[in-house]
Amino acid sequence: MYILGIACHYHDSSACLIKDERIIAAAEEERFTRKKHDNSYPINAINFCLEYAKIKSKDLRYICFYEKPLLKIKRIIIQHLQKAPFSYESFSSFFTSWMNHKLWIKSKIRKSLNYKGKIYFIEHHQAHAASSFFPSPFKEAAFLTVDGVGEWATTTYGIGKENKIQFLKEINFPHSLGLLYSTITAYLGFTVNNSEYKVMGLSPYGNMDKKTNLYYHKLKKIIDLKKDGSFRLNMDYFDYHYRMKMPSKKMCKLLGSPISERNCEMTQRHKDIAAALQMIYEEVLFKMLNHLYEETKLHNLVIAGGCGLNSVANGKILKNTSFKNIYIQPAAGDGGNSIGAALFCYNHILGNKKREVQDTAYLGPDYKDRYIQKFLDNNSIKYTKFKNKNKLVKITAKLIYDNNVIGWFQGRMEWGPRALGNRSILANPCNPKAQDLLNEKVKHREKFRPFAPVVCEEDTLKYFECDKSIPLPTDFMLMVYPIRKEWHKKIPSVTHVDGSGRLQTIRRFQNKDYYDLIKEFGKLSGIPILINTSFNIRGEPIVCTPKEAYLCMMGTGIDYLVIGNFLIKRDDNLKDMWDCEALAND
Repeated sequence: MYILGIACHYHDSSACLIKDERIIAAAEEERFTRKKHDNSYPINAINFCLEYAKIKSKDLRYICFYEKPLLKIKRIIIQHLQKAPFSYESFSSFFTSWMNHKLWIKSKIRKSLNYKGKIYFIEHHQAHAASSFFPSPFKEAAFLTVDGVGEWATTTYGIGKENKIQFLKEINFPHSLGLLYSTITAYLGFTVNNSEYKVMGLSPYGNMDKKTNLYYHKLKKIIDLKKDGSFRLNMDYFDYHYRMKMPSKKMCKLLGSPISERNCEMTQRHKDIAAALQMIYEEVLFKMLNHLYEETKLHNLVIAGGCGLNSVANGKILKNTSFKNIYIQPAAGDGGNSIGAALFCYNHILGNKKREVQDTAYLGPDYKDRYIQKFLDNNSIKYTKFKNKNKLVKITAKLIYDNNVIGWFQGRMEWGPRALGNRSILANPCNPKAQDLLNEKVKHREKFRPFAPVVCEEDTLKYFECDKSIPLPTDFMLMVYPIRKEWHKKIPSVTHVDGSGRLQTIRRFQNKDYYDLIKEFGKLSGIPILINTSFNIRGEPIVCTPKEAYLCMMGTGIDYLVIGNFLIKRDDNLKDMWDCEALAND
């Protein structure tokens, strides 16, 4: 049985294909259109999924969409009527978008795929809960979903058991922990639904002491937090429920003048505000989770929703709650809801009890050596081909040890926002200049942004102060943990200002070449850890194709590209740089 899941028309559009209980293909639309957080109908991602399985739309048993458009537009109409006529501009924009695209999604699906079968519409937070529980290793678990807003719900919790999901309670719009985080993101001059993780990364530079951080106490005034973690926001400080902006004038008066230009320098005040926001987020989260544990008495926890990507908070959950095990799937945000919709249909609606643990994120397109070589030859790109992959791995490890920056392009593209060793940029964490080099000459991004360490699972506890039972989210780079103090100076380029690192662990069965590369680097350096960051530059999605990987290398300070069994040196191709513009436009 094939089921296609679709999520689109808000942000991070995606498609997923499951065959019975198994996820066989999934991808975000942005990887094909090269438009970051693309919210358009994901026809490219859909076509990839069908092509990967070698099936046609007629072979699909069901198609599932990740929310209920009629329920959502009802909420939008009500919220804007409550603030009329001040909400006219915002409502006009929403109405145009809905009338042009969102209300007609069923006919769009049928027409684009020539599909005549059953289409299920799954509530947004049902899809979130399903996306994390059904691929988890737990037969029974408590779940928490937290994001901006679905149809009405912004936060839900309940119990997943076998093939069913039961919701116990929810918090509804406009009261939203996700939208609080997004409001401060906008206040700090970053882009909403794109840069919340930057605020998370900025927070350690601020004052993380609740007693002395002035802005923590100011922000506490705008949220009424109960003992059970439920909350209400004082909406006088927000405009998002009826205007095209998020913080109100009252919010700006409370916190001071916001940053209006994206490239303005961050002051200590803004760093302290980011720290205050992160502290409040964690306080609310832990209260909700502790109440959830008391209500369910379950030791297993799964989390979904965009807030599930807050890796700083995630790494503290097991220490601050009574839960013993945790699972978060790699695309915890809206992009992951295509998986959630499909699995909710297969398990909950259809009653199937079979489930398969999602222990890999490698669900996207891959490119065989013959395809790669044809691309390289057709564009007169100089390269070295290796028949022995082990030799290429050893050479690459030596290049990294010698402080070269490597573009690493192997196998199937990752699912979710994190590069996990198939579309990665790799570098030497022992090099104290690596972080500045990567930020300035390769990634072209803010200097405060940290880089993530990747380590083989069995070596983790030597370098990181982790929970003793390493949870699966570390495989997906969804947890931040303290780096042991004795290693701070030895791996400075992955040690954040607060001594932490956003950890990725890897097991050999998941990715043999990536695992072996880390081990080979460890033989040379004595420290089997690499810098792993996504293979892209600021403002662009992670690369998907060999062409995009090559152009990214040639347009940045990446020294070598390791793609399949081929090694390409940037300096060998510099004289042909003029061909890159033509290639980019091809």
